[in-house]
Amino acid sequence: MDFIRRPLRHVFLLSEAVLDKVFGPAWNPLYHLGALGFFHYWIVAVTGIYVYVFFETSVSEAYLSVEAITHEQWYLGGVMRSLHRYASDALVLMMAVHILREFAMDRYRGARWFTWFTGVPILWLVTISGVTGYWLVWDMLAQYVAVTTSEWLDSLPIFGELIAGNFLTPDSLDSRFFTLMVFLHIAVPLILLLVLWIHLQRVSRPKINPPRGLAVGTFIAMLALALVKPALSQGPADLASVPTVLGIDWFYLPVYPLLDVMSGQSLWALVLIASLILAVLPWMPPMRRRPAAEVHLDNCNGCARCVEDCPFNALSLVPRTDGAPFSHEAKVDPKLCISCGICAGACPTSMPFRRATPLVAGIELPDLTMATLRDRVDTATAALQGDARVLVFGCDYGAPVRGLAGPGTAVISLPCIAMLPPAYIDYALSKSRADGVVLAGCREGGCNARFGQRWTEARLAGTRDPHLRARVPRRRLLVAPAGPADRRKLAAEVAAFAARLTSLPAEEPPAPPARLAAAVDATKEA
Repeated sequence: MDFIRRPLRHVFLLSEAVLDKVFGPAWNPLYHLGALGFFHYWIVAVTGIYVYVFFETSVSEAYLSVEAITHEQWYLGGVMRSLHRYASDALVLMMAVHILREFAMDRYRGARWFTWFTGVPILWLVTISGVTGYWLVWDMLAQYVAVTTSEWLDSLPIFGELIAGNFLTPDSLDSRFFTLMVFLHIAVPLILLLVLWIHLQRVSRPKINPPRGLAVGTFIAMLALALVKPALSQGPADLASVPTVLGIDWFYLPVYPLLDVMSGQSLWALVLIASLILAVLPWMPPMRRRPAAEVHLDNCNGCARCVEDCPFNALSLVPRTDGAPFSHEAKVDPKLCISCGICAGACPTSMPFRRATPLVAGIELPDLTMATLRDRVDTATAALQGDARVLVFGCDYGAPVRGLAGPGTAVISLPCIAMLPPAYIDYALSKSRADGVVLAGCREGGCNARFGQRWTEARLAGTRDPHLRARVPRRRLLVAPAGPADRRKLAAEVAAFAARLTSLPAEEPPAPPARLAAAVDATKEA
């Protein structure tokens, strides 16, 4: 699959870099596709309720009621109908791009399989919601959708009577059919909401609301589109004639034209096989997973920091099992662990200064323990030369840092930048292992472990445990988020950082605590 993912990943990385410059990382829509999908869902729900208030569920009045909303009440009802249509299309677009991006970034296998797998029924439910919505308008497109869908369903030998028989003549269609469509058009989105809730169960702190500025901008864009190009009907349905020229909604009806060139049963086989392939994609082939994190009860007091920081709910607190004088202990669910190491970076026992006893943290990755990481720091920095010795900590999923290695630069790559406890920065600087430290995590919004960059910056700012000690000179620390496409940018930032280090005094006074610094700044301003 990598031969497909690699070029697709390259496209997304370039697109993210461009959109970062246009909107900034905080408002980059590619970082908020799921949240934007939820936002569009709520627009569809609110506008749908408004339109339903004026909708008449009968053969003779359905089309006329929609036309009245569109033209006689164009300033509100017409806008609501257009927003309903465009938000529905935008929902499908967000879903499609979200699926492609997760596939391209290889974020659908391993512990992430559940979220991907439950996304398949979401595709079906969204499609059914859109198709039933088109029937209700009862224009020529609705007639085409109704007749074609009925004939397609009739190709399956599971119905006692032919559904298409309801559309043979104008007199054969009963108003109760519209009541059924209204019920389906309301019930299916409610079921969709339940499945979306299930879809997010294995994700810690799911992002279901986009940034306010991005939401407002998206809504204004759709509102402008609704005013400039309102959604209109395509003429009243007439079962006595066959529509010849129609405008197809390619977001919801892309497979319908295929029924002109293939049988209904063949198309059923095609869409079902495609759905099956999509559902089992996480195991084609299965991901080679690193060993899951392990808890060492001798050093775990059940502080819950690792539980709070885990991005996929792989950790939980359970009653103590070893008789130690603590109420709880951390427990890892290997099926949910993505081996990012964020939990190890959050553990207060991950202290590289420990020498009297073996360095064993309360929770660690078995193939990259805290003791191993300390040894790597010592080994990598032992050969550094010059007046500006730089130690770069990178991320396996960010910009490759191996090419930065040189006489004055040592590099260490981690599964996630948040695996690095802040104490290791203190260790490298206070023990003169390096003159400066660079944290080159993933680009904001592009973290493979979701929260790695955010947790790291919060720890450095002192707003999340474990904190970076106040004694660490901040001018000797550079936070330089960089994605896989930012190798040259990162190299330039590291080179500029090394040049600045040569102008710093050999010893610097410790940085004051955040509260004290704020008080000093306030005094200066006064």
